[in-house]
Amino acid sequence: MHFDEKKPVDFVLNDLFEHYRRNVADVDKITKALLERQVVSSQEEIVNDHIAFRTLGVPNLGLASFEKIFLSFGYKKMDYFYFEGKKLDAYWYAPADPSYPRIFVSELRVKELSKEAQEIIQKYTQSITSDPVDQIDLKNGEEVAAFLQEPLWDLPTSSEYETLLAESEYAAWVIYNRYYLNHYTISIHELKDGYNTLEEFNAFLESIGVKLNTSGGKIKTSEDGLLRQSSTVSALYDAKFADGKTLPIAGSYVEFAERSVLPQFKDLPKDQIEPKHRRDGFETNNADKIFESTYTTQIKGA
Repeated sequence: MHFDEKKPVDFVLNDLFEHYRRNVADVDKITKALLERQVVSSQEEIVNDHIAFRTLGVPNLGLASFEKIFLSFGYKKMDYFYFEGKKLDAYWYAPADPSYPRIFVSELRVKELSKEAQEIIQKYTQSITSDPVDQIDLKNGEEVAAFLQEPLWDLPTSSEYETLLAESEYAAWVIYNRYYLNHYTISIHELKDGYNTLEEFNAFLESIGVKLNTSGGKIKTSEDGLLRQSSTVSALYDAKFADGKTLPIAGSYVEFAERSVLPQFKDLPKDQIEPKHRRDGFETNNADKIFESTYTTQIKGA
């Protein structure tokens, strides 16, 4: 995944990926193994299906704020998703050009949390009295990229983090990691034969020591059977908190998507198949399990 940086969106996507790659060891581990096995000849050949972000549903933040960035880049707001158990709303956004990744943005329904959890989140976000995205020049890629890496609120204490973690692992993740890229996704169906189904690709991943999220099975399948997804389990990293304590917490992870050709195009020759001929969008049940790639149960069970 690499864009030529002629447009603001190119600069932002490249910058996001560089920070993410440096912090998620599995990214380079997977890329190196694909290069060694000559599945791809360069990192740029790997097609990015989508990237995902997590936000908090509080005034001046959340989806309404965050989506302005990608809408300004020509993305189109698509389907709505609701995750009842996790207390989340989400939308996905389609790029104007299919060579760019889809965007998936979720938001925590903060008002549905306990009073104690709400108070912790409000403590850190109540000083944000206007939408911070309105203060940046969305035509300036460097400015947008910098915004996505800067903290919008202070670090929590370790006890506040642990209080949130006990109630909502999503809330704990966001209060510490903020707008950090949650995951990027390799389009498996774009790879060469032997690696272009999830069964084959997952076997390859496990052969190089990559641990997979097993919630809902290693392969999560949509009801129509046309969208299949797997993901790694987030590694733990030592995070320092406001009280000086250090805790091992979940970072980000890598996802893998296999989008099948739609039934009406099943007879198309392989060399004529384009992204528009494949299953698009997302599936609530699949995404619900993918979220758990940063959850303690998956990390400790892995």
